[in-house]
Amino acid sequence: MTHKVVSIVLGGGRGTRLFPLTEQRSKPAVPIAGKYRLVDIPISNCLNSGYNRIFVLTQFNSASLNQHIKNSYNFSVFSKGFVDILAAEQTIEGDRWYEGTADAVRRTQKYLYNVDYDYILILSGDQLYQMDYSSLIDFHVENGGNVTIATIPVNASDATSFGILKANEDNEITAFTEKPDSEEVLKWSSEVSEDMQRRGRVYLASMGIYVFSKSVLREILTENPGMDFGKEIIPDAIETQKVLSYQFDGYWTDIGTIRSFFDANIGLTDDVPDFNLFNETVYTRARMLPPSKISGTTLNHTIVADGCILHGDKLERSVIGVRSRIGKGTVIKSTYMMGGDHYEDLEEVITLGSTQQPPPIGVGERCYIENAILDKNCRIGNDVRIKGGVHLPDGDFVTHTIRDGIVVIKRDAVISNGVTIGC
Repeated sequence: MTHKVVSIVLGGGRGTRLFPLTEQRSKPAVPIAGKYRLVDIPISNCLNSGYNRIFVLTQFNSASLNQHIKNSYNFSVFSKGFVDILAAEQTIEGDRWYEGTADAVRRTQKYLYNVDYDYILILSGDQLYQMDYSSLIDFHVENGGNVTIATIPVNASDATSFGILKANEDNEITAFTEKPDSEEVLKWSSEVSEDMQRRGRVYLASMGIYVFSKSVLREILTENPGMDFGKEIIPDAIETQKVLSYQFDGYWTDIGTIRSFFDANIGLTDDVPDFNLFNETVYTRARMLPPSKISGTTLNHTIVADGCILHGDKLERSVIGVRSRIGKGTVIKSTYMMGGDHYEDLEEVITLGSTQQPPPIGVGERCYIENAILDKNCRIGNDVRIKGGVHLPDGDFVTHTIRDGIVVIKRDAVISNGVTIGC
């Protein structure tokens, strides 16, 4: 059965734990998998589920995200579909920023009045997963829910990082706790599948994905002044509304830290990755780029996006983003190279060679790079060595940041010839 649904994708706050990737962009605008942005994931899930009326709420460092959405999602004039941006704004009602997920939705409800819908789907813009939202909506309708929360079974160690829910045999949520400690969490197990039980994943974590019936959302946001869904709105709704748990047992990760972001991207190079780009269409901006050119390079478990010029010696378990350039003799392992926003004049790069200052965008000759993230438009000279590892303490420097053993070269950073980082 087809239901009338409108989707809201939350554009995220400052994303401080993903610094420096969020220094000049919001979390949903961070590039993943060499050619996409994080926000493409929930939008693609919506489109693949048959829901093409989508609002994206933006606020912090939003220029890059706004531009990406504008350039990526354009529907036929004969379609009722849209992906519209709702930016935080000063109005007669107030001049403050959004102060939480619920506050953002509450203050943008007026833009929904001209949209015909019965159910509203609220999504995070910074998670990696593939889900058929139509099954979630069907579950909500068939079980008579006022609110439905997508949940995922996690083990005890992971449960301390999430909001944990307790559900009965009818999938009705009866209690909620936010980030319980290691002793308290043992009291919060729920009914899960046999497979999840065998894996010790018996605690239901909120995925930050919510379905509200239209009138229920308006009622809740009017009566409850809370600013955040997870911390205030949902716990209160459990006491007054029929709140259901929709268990999802597929791959899902919250891109909250440099380590989780790094692992999610490098994991894409597995033979059969948990997040399979070849399974469902992931939509993004259509770039008119030439195919990648590879000369004398050995590739092993490596993803290479469009428009790259690769002369390196060896690339292993790495993701190479659009318009990347890698010089001769270079070895790159366990690295996410985001690539470039534009090409430099190729004749100038060839003519100047190692004498060009600053170095051209990309990675120069005879470099060794391992356990690193190279943000967009980096300029890395020749004979540079960058090697991350758990032995490295966290720190922030002019050209790079070290987090969880990962060396993150900042956007537009220049690393001169012969520089060593982390070795």
